[in-house]
Amino acid sequence: MENPISEFKTLRGLERIGAACRNTWDGLRWAWRSEAAFRQEVVLIAVASVIALLLPVSGFQRLAMIGVLVVLLIVELINSAIEAIVDRISLERHPLSKAAKDLGSAAVALTLLLAFAVWAVVLYNRFM
Repeated sequence: MENPISEFKTLRGLERIGAACRNTWDGLRWAWRSEAAFRQEVVLIAVASVIALLLPVSGFQRLAMIGVLVVLLIVELINSAIEAIVDRISLERHPLSKAAKDLGSAAVALTLLLAFAVWAVVLYNRFM
């Protein structure tokens, strides 16, 4: 049996890169328009990044502080994708649908805790 190839996987070279950039932009626009948590996290990252850039910390510490917030945004996007897939399959309440959404939410919560921990450690080491 031949493996089916998606029509979306047939692009090559610059055409593929252009399509990937358009898809990325479409995903970010969708998240901004549709996901309040995404918008809140973008604002948090913007404000926190300015603070991190102004703090008298090392470049590595600054990278960790901003990087962990970018990881938070990545996990939020994955969580939103999971929610969209679950809703696409069915809007009916089902224990597995709930589990999928709850697991995505838990991943976001753990990433928030990690971000808090990184910021706390850097700030504690710098100012205490």
